[in-house]
Amino acid sequence: MGAARLTLWGVALFLLWNLLLLLFLLGKSSPPAQLTAQVSGLVREVEVQLEEQKSLLQEIQRLRRAPLGPGLAREETHNNDSVIPILVIACDRPTVSRCLDRLLRFRPSAARFPIVVSQDCGHAETARVIQSYGDQVSQSVTHLRQPDLSDVPCPPAHRKFQGYYRIARHYAWALGQVFDVRGHGAAVVVEDDLDVASDFFSYFAAALPLLRADPTLWCASAWNDNGKPPLVDAARPHLLHRTDFFPGLGWLLLAELWRELAPPRWPAAFWDDWMRDGERRRGRQCVRPEVPRAVTFGRSGVSRGQFFERHLRHMRLNADAAAVDFSAPGGAGARAVRALVPAESYARSFLGDVYNGSRDETLARVLETGRLASSVGAAGGGGGGPPRPGRVTYRSAEEFKAAARALGLMDDLKAGVPRGAYRGVVSVMHEGRRVYLAPPPHGWTGYDPSWT
Repeated sequence: MGAARLTLWGVALFLLWNLLLLLFLLGKSSPPAQLTAQVSGLVREVEVQLEEQKSLLQEIQRLRRAPLGPGLAREETHNNDSVIPILVIACDRPTVSRCLDRLLRFRPSAARFPIVVSQDCGHAETARVIQSYGDQVSQSVTHLRQPDLSDVPCPPAHRKFQGYYRIARHYAWALGQVFDVRGHGAAVVVEDDLDVASDFFSYFAAALPLLRADPTLWCASAWNDNGKPPLVDAARPHLLHRTDFFPGLGWLLLAELWRELAPPRWPAAFWDDWMRDGERRRGRQCVRPEVPRAVTFGRSGVSRGQFFERHLRHMRLNADAAAVDFSAPGGAGARAVRALVPAESYARSFLGDVYNGSRDETLARVLETGRLASSVGAAGGGGGGPPRPGRVTYRSAEEFKAAARALGLMDDLKAGVPRGAYRGVVSVMHEGRRVYLAPPPHGWTGYDPSWT
């Protein structure tokens, strides 16, 4: 596209030079009225020539994108509104190649999903790995380097958290490059230690118009905090949920949200927990999948492997054989996307399932045995249908944490919000049965930050 623009400018300058030359010659022999008419005619001719040159260049570009033979795919063009750059946040992991290899393997279009790798830390080996992808022009992998590698000023008590300060600075710089410098309208943020599913791009392509149309949604994430195999319904990989918890780990945001969060408001450290605060969330939700479309392989990092052995390494990535086309008209994926909106209908349907369509189980039994009562009765009142969902009621942070641990869920809360929760309800599978860990059916007024 750069060469085409240079050619067009060259043609314009050539025509402009000839116009000026003609004006000089005409000015010596023509009266003012005649000169004006001649200039107007010349201007019109220049405009026609420019349009013809523009059309010719567009035709050349179209022919260059056309298939050259069997098996050669044509590269699609996309308007800027549909382009979703993938921003890969990297530092000192040469294994970023594992992340990039999967992104490139499953990416349906380099034009629609350009990959931008932003590297902090100045790690030479990691930089060489990233640059090796940039040598392949067709891969559309851009390598950016965060220029400020100095320590970030922080309180003396936070010196041991310097890594978190550097990460927050890097995120602010990288997001600014994508939105403020390059002018994109949306982006998916991916850490360098993530594996993505084969339908990762289909999922985010379907989520983008949702975020643009519904102000109650502020992000879409490929992550499920309770995405371990026993806790998800692998038979329903198309299923999507709203959650009040900001999941991160492969997430889509709009430029409008970045303008809302950008410096000077952006925090000095712990940016993800800052995002989870009610002051930022403002009652909005994120979209998350039942079965994760991204999982982490990064055992080590600034968090020193927190949660990795117990939870993160066990997450289930959606299998290639279960890939969902979320854009297929009439398909299960498209229906799952439509079920998320409008917000009021989703809330009414979800809460109806939780409080009217489930059996109330005994918290004491769960805490004692780690199991719910045996599933009795199908969802339809008996017969061979699926087992009726169960519900376990919690009334305090301590009860929630105890029940979550007993059922194998992540038990921490951020700003009072349990991981994966919607209206206080965490929905998971337990021994092949849907289970809701939920507040009492009446009197819930919102999350209590003191539960953190």
